[in-house]
Amino acid sequence: MDQNRQQLPRTQTRPAVILVETQMGENIGAAARAMANFGLRELRLVKPRDGWPNEKANAMAASARFILDDAYLFDTVEEAVADLGLVFATTARERGQMKEVVGPGEAMDRIRPHLAGGAEAGGKAGLLFGRERWGLTSEEVGLSDAILTLPVDPDYASLNVGQAVIICAYEWARGSGRVIPLTTPEHPPASKEDVARLFEHLEGELDAAN
Repeated sequence: MDQNRQQLPRTQTRPAVILVETQMGENIGAAARAMANFGLRELRLVKPRDGWPNEKANAMAASARFILDDAYLFDTVEEAVADLGLVFATTARERGQMKEVVGPGEAMDRIRPHLAGGAEAGGKAGLLFGRERWGLTSEEVGLSDAILTLPVDPDYASLNVGQAVIICAYEWARGSGRVIPLTTPEHPPASKEDVARLFEHLEGELDAAN
């Protein structure tokens, strides 16, 4: 399944998203759609349960299918991260790894200068996402440089993989200037009192004109 390995890019300008043994094609499609929303492009798949390509993934991805078409396939996590110099494993549990735990914003702040170093500095990075039911193994987390944990309610820390990808992708875009900025209108909206007067005037004119 490692047939795409030789085609991996030598350099990156954005991190790769790595999905490990994803059980549902719909979740792969949702992840691709989230990536497209926020400017991520490189998808790596480790042994998708239902094989590849997957029609359910294509349907869910909608116009982001181009990301699925260019996805790289691997047999193991070791192969999928072998060329990366910086890897964050997403998990809600530390798993006894004694690794640093960071949030998505800090992870992206570290990835940007790493990628800017280019190939000579080992400047490639990835975000590692585990299986829907039980995430990543301790051995797989051990392949990462740090743990990325999302700020969720500890009473329910499980996220759908597509949801987890979109949060990380948004944080990437937010710090990279790719999110459409929120702007305040040049002219503030009318007050409710002014709107009420407008309607009273309009109703009066309509009544006068029958």
